Amino acid sequence: MNPSAQQFIESQQRNLDNAIAMQNAFFSGFEKLVHLNLGLVKSSLEDLSAKTQQVTSLQDVQQAAKLVGEVSKPSTEQALNYSKNAYSILAEMQKQILSLTEKQIASNQQQAVELVEQLAKKAPTGSESSVALLKAGLVASTNLTDTILKATRQAAELHEANLNAATGAAFKTAEQAAEVAEIPVAVVPSR
Repeated sequence: MNPSAQQFIESQQRNLDNAIAMQNAFFSGFEKLVHLNLGLVKSSLEDLSAKTQQVTSLQDVQQAAKLVGEVSKPSTEQALNYSKNAYSILAEMQKQILSLTEKQIASNQQQAVELVEQLAKKAPTGSESSVALLKAGLVASTNLTDTILKATRQAAELHEANLNAATGAAFKTAEQAAEVAEIPVAVVPSR
């Protein structure tokens, strides 16, 4: 087998390995999301069962008001925790896919460099300026790709920081609302 055919086969094997790794990252993330959702459904059903039993034992409005406060607090916390966990799973998937994409791009850039070098060796006399133009274009596209990848990483990090700040604020607001809900409600007697 000649060197260029061997290089082509190795290149295709790397591409296939990278595609399989990307597919595994997607399926792993999907599996985690399914597990998260099943856990939420199970927890919700257990909570619903417990609260239903509590409702049957209510004797006055004061107990009902207290139960309403208890019911709203876990739901808000559950929703916030679910959102945070779901985002965490998606952020992890994004990082894995970005890493695999960077790996693939680096491999493709290396292949392009090797191709240009082979063209330069086999180029006829007088085509040096064309080869130099090709190399300059390759350097420019590599720089552009690096800039785009860096901006993508920075945007993902900024998004994650903003989401963490928003989640923290939401948790604080939920805690404050839960504290307000725990204040006893005065019952006005009916006339």
